[in-house]
Amino acid sequence: MAPRTTVVDELEIKAVIFSSVLQIGDSQRIQSSARALAVQRQAEIFFGNEGDLAPYGIFSEPIPLPSITEQVQMYQHNINPCIKVGKIDILGVSTAAVVHLGNTCHVTMEARIKHIRQLLPDDEQQ
Repeated sequence: MAPRTTVVDELEIKAVIFSSVLQIGDSQRIQSSARALAVQRQAEIFFGNEGDLAPYGIFSEPIPLPSITEQVQMYQHNINPCIKVGKIDILGVSTAAVVHLGNTCHVTMEARIKHIRQLLPDDEQQ
């Protein structure tokens, strides 16, 4: 498979934060992961010892990947070896995300987020 050339006239990104990447050009491998604990509380309380991911199995369980057993034959013919884009406008790239302009061979992305909602008992909500 012959690589294609990517041409972008204009790229505007407002923010790239929290271990995210803007990659312009070809790469062999992209590997990105993010782990987050999202706690929503009805009362503004912080105990100071929070944030340990170890008690939550979601962060240590293996991710089951389906095995590929069927044979795949592919024929690709690029009439134009150039991907042309006028403008890319991105508001934000966050939490180990990747904006990639170019060719790559292998991409692995993983995000694990534990959402916790802590509400006050009915008698304390007044």
